[in-house]
Amino acid sequence: MKRLLLLLLLGLIALPLFSQSVSESTIQKRENRRGMILKEWNTPVGSRMPFLDHVTTYDELGRKIEEIEYASYGQKSRVVSEYPPDSDITAKVVREIEYNDRDKVVRIRKFEYNEDGSKSRQLNYYPNGKLESVKVFEYISK
Repeated sequence: MKRLLLLLLLGLIALPLFSQSVSESTIQKRENRRGMILKEWNTPVGSRMPFLDHVTTYDELGRKIEEIEYASYGQKSRVVSEYPPDSDITAKVVREIEYNDRDKVVRIRKFEYNEDGSKSRQLNYYPNGKLESVKVFEYISK
């Protein structure tokens, strides 16, 4: 019983340290991606002709602002990420707008976060603004 309590106490002490290091890692990744455009190419087996698979665009703070997925016929989908106005490098995505291959809105996702920065809920809306579904995130530690 004492070992269990000791492990629990150590876990509670280490959690803020782990959260801080993850946050610093995220900041470093974002700093490395400032203003970057990442293109991903795919080459099918038996072919020598690669095709553009994904293009991801990052803003001046290194945050992902757009991701386009391509198929052999062209654009398959596009997702635009939005952050709070006047936010800094640590800001979380508050809304994503998903477009189809014809660049029409097919879904809007809004995100809510817990105090520790982890996602708590994702609200999915139809293009007309009507709520489609709610996804709840549950974190279970072993």
